[in-house]
Amino acid sequence: MVALAAVLPALYQPSLGHDFFDLKIYMRAMDWWATGHPLYDYVQSDRVQGALYFTYPPFAALLLRPFALLPLGVAVAVFTVLTLIGLVVTTRWLVLPVVERHGLPRLFAVTVAVLLVLAVESTRETLTFGQINMLLVVLILTDLLFAVPGERRWAGVGVGLATALKLFPGIFILYLLATRRWRAAVVASAAAALATLLAAAVAPGASWRFWTHELWATDRVGRTDYTGNQSLFGLLSRLTAPQKPSQLAWLLLVAVVVGYGLWRAARAARAGDALTGLTLTGLVGGLVSPITWTHHLYWFIPAVVVLVDAALEARRDTVAGAGQRRRLFALAAGTGFVIIYGVVTFLDWGVAPTRTDDVGEFVARNAYVLLSLLLLVALPARPPVGAGRRARP
Repeated sequence: MVALAAVLPALYQPSLGHDFFDLKIYMRAMDWWATGHPLYDYVQSDRVQGALYFTYPPFAALLLRPFALLPLGVAVAVFTVLTLIGLVVTTRWLVLPVVERHGLPRLFAVTVAVLLVLAVESTRETLTFGQINMLLVVLILTDLLFAVPGERRWAGVGVGLATALKLFPGIFILYLLATRRWRAAVVASAAAALATLLAAAVAPGASWRFWTHELWATDRVGRTDYTGNQSLFGLLSRLTAPQKPSQLAWLLLVAVVVGYGLWRAARAARAGDALTGLTLTGLVGGLVSPITWTHHLYWFIPAVVVLVDAALEARRDTVAGAGQRRRLFALAAGTGFVIIYGVVTFLDWGVAPTRTDDVGEFVARNAYVLLSLLLLVALPARPPVGAGRRARP
């Protein structure tokens, strides 16, 4: 732990950070909007992507607008502190059930887990870009780990609000449908719709423009063949650049991944393993979204927790059990190495086309896509509560 704490600051040195670039776009776009300009006309130049725009839904703009009243330094501090609090809280949620089931030292295990999560590339990118991803994770985990399994009255609100803030979490509404949590799915859909309608009432022009035009303009968030786009569409774009990939091929891949991934997620959830179900769903969302930046890919973190938990539960007194234990620990360690080392922090691939004859380059530039596909198949569905596992608190 001491060694990890000593190495961690090096991962956040200025040359590896982003100087809160995204947060500055948000704040400048809010200032632009407050002075009477159309929100979605705001543009920020970028040396790699060329031009970047404000692309969040109008509901997110409503929540961000008060921050424009603060000095930039204060806004940065608030975002950073809230992200760190969310990180500690969610990591504790993930790790404590494993700690209690296996009798591990509580404070030590949670501290190590938090330090490891801080080292993960998606966390580094979220913090140094000034992204809102941890807020979305808190909303989703609150719903899917605590509210939905017990079918509480307001189960689904968190997923709905997260979807209204950033469209990526909409995959979890499909997950609720796949697991036949009809009430929670309706509540989530209603919460997303009400938040969107609220934004439309406050900013009708911006809302109309977003939902009729900007939503479909993927070029507003940058080039799809940039290595930071770790989705299936990003992989295909890198293979076919400078031409666009086949839409039909991509849609067929999306259909297969959504069908298989949500089938596995629903099976895990119905067996009582909510964490594996939502983790598989998050991986599916990252794969099928046209744009999946590295800071979106939080869902590798609970995948490592699931793998470690399953490895600790594997029997050590049989050859098969010992072999399974080694395989699961190896997959957890390999996943941890990939997500900590990352694909963009240390590799300046830019937007150059992928060399199709270089297998090593192909794997490196699509590491998260390939890892997501592997975990979609290999992530274990753990025994249900009551079959050797205690219920989560």
